[in-house]
Amino acid sequence: MANFITISRIILAFVALGMLFYKTEYYEASLVLTIFVMWFDGLDGYVARKFNETSKLGAVLDIMGDRMVENLYWLVFCALGWINVIIPAIVVSRGIITDALRSLALSQGYTAFGANTMQQNPIAKFIVASNFSRFTYAVVKAMAFVLIIAGHLSPYKHEDVVLNIGIICAIVATVFCVVRGLPVIFESKRFFTDDNK
Repeated sequence: MANFITISRIILAFVALGMLFYKTEYYEASLVLTIFVMWFDGLDGYVARKFNETSKLGAVLDIMGDRMVENLYWLVFCALGWINVIIPAIVVSRGIITDALRSLALSQGYTAFGANTMQQNPIAKFIVASNFSRFTYAVVKAMAFVLIIAGHLSPYKHEDVVLNIGIICAIVATVFCVVRGLPVIFESKRFFTDDNK
């Protein structure tokens, strides 16, 4: 069930973002679907824990789904001219770096999150893997995605204010993305050392 939610979330993201390339009449529907996409982000993990459906496949799908949805939104917003190209450039680059390092860690028995996390330093663990950090990052991204779309709804009176708040959230999310990626980079050097022994 949790994996189905994750896959549904990816499909809904494609549909929601596809609507943004058509008439502005589709923006409201895109906004509603985007809210569901963001809600599903937490729902898949909750269902997996509640029904004891946690698995390596589920963990990989969850990270893959998060990465795909995040990158798709930033790239589409950039293609539409709604955000600067620097945001998707930073987010995509950070994702490639951390995912490559997490793959190396996984090959040595460590996971991105959970009991067997690759993060050993307590501060790094908090920044990368704590529920607070993950939840805060997810909320800031969700606010950015929703508010940027809402800011382009033409009948809305205060679209400039909404859009500006959305852009601020996008910048904060990008900074958060980088900050959460740095411990993965710093702590991954031991995996290269282990290989060379």
